Amino acid sequence: MNTEKVIATLSYVKRFAGTTVLIKLGGAALQDSELVQSICKDLTLIRSVGVSVVLVHGGGPSINQELTSRGITWEFIEGQRVTTPEMMDVIEMVLCGSVNRKIVRTLNQAGVRAVGMSGTDASTLYCKKSSSKLGQVGMIDKVNTDFINSILNTQTDGIGAIPVIAPIGIGKNGEAYNINADWAASRIAQALGITKVLFVTDQNGILDSQLELIPELDAGELENLIEAGVIKGGMLAKARTIIHALRNGVTDVHILNARRPHSLIEELFTDIGVGTVCRLRSRASQTKSPVQPPEFRPPKGEPAHA
Repeated sequence: MNTEKVIATLSYVKRFAGTTVLIKLGGAALQDSELVQSICKDLTLIRSVGVSVVLVHGGGPSINQELTSRGITWEFIEGQRVTTPEMMDVIEMVLCGSVNRKIVRTLNQAGVRAVGMSGTDASTLYCKKSSSKLGQVGMIDKVNTDFINSILNTQTDGIGAIPVIAPIGIGKNGEAYNINADWAASRIAQALGITKVLFVTDQNGILDSQLELIPELDAGELENLIEAGVIKGGMLAKARTIIHALRNGVTDVHILNARRPHSLIEELFTDIGVGTVCRLRSRASQTKSPVQPPEFRPPKGEPAHA
């Protein structure tokens, strides 16, 4: 056993003990039951060393399957799902039902107390309509953290529970809204004062124009990649969300591939870079002149790869 590696790992554990991280689990990763079980086991280990966890999940592929089985067609505008009232009923059923409950059951089976909820519970994610052309797609107007904190503070043997949050919001008239899961994760982290966010996806991280992984980026560099058209498709909305998070209190945003074994453990408790980490000003670019990107417009709905 390498003593230096053990000491380094223990120093990371000590650094994060007593803190809270937010993990956003992408919908594609949720399609593989064995992968979900592996991720939940990692969450068990993370929670056991004193790190509190807030989990937000997507569910795009599961939504697509259910809509298709019902003969309901849909379209995307700039990566956002146009959501009709009929579709909203299906989306809420899938995200708050089968997807959310699967994660909660798996976590509880792994020995971690988890409580499922959605943004409609206790009006946690209060929304307004993002645009008329997108239908029932919501933009978060306010985050009420009371219910989330009550779950985090519900302890068993000194270990708090994990809130597992489906990205469904509520409007002023009690109507449900479909929310971009990345955007929901970002806004929840900001409201809770969480500085470290991990996006667990089906991709290795952010790639450059040569399709090589970029280990570290700052907000200005990320904006430049968007403007150059290097970041596109399902990663585009995520990148814009990350920029907004970095400019609103979140200091570290990590993008990891769910299929890399124990990627969460490696990213949190070792100095091995397993994906892309984004910071407002990265260590790698502290000597560069600051870049002022154009005004950011937050994503409005659930991306194709939520």
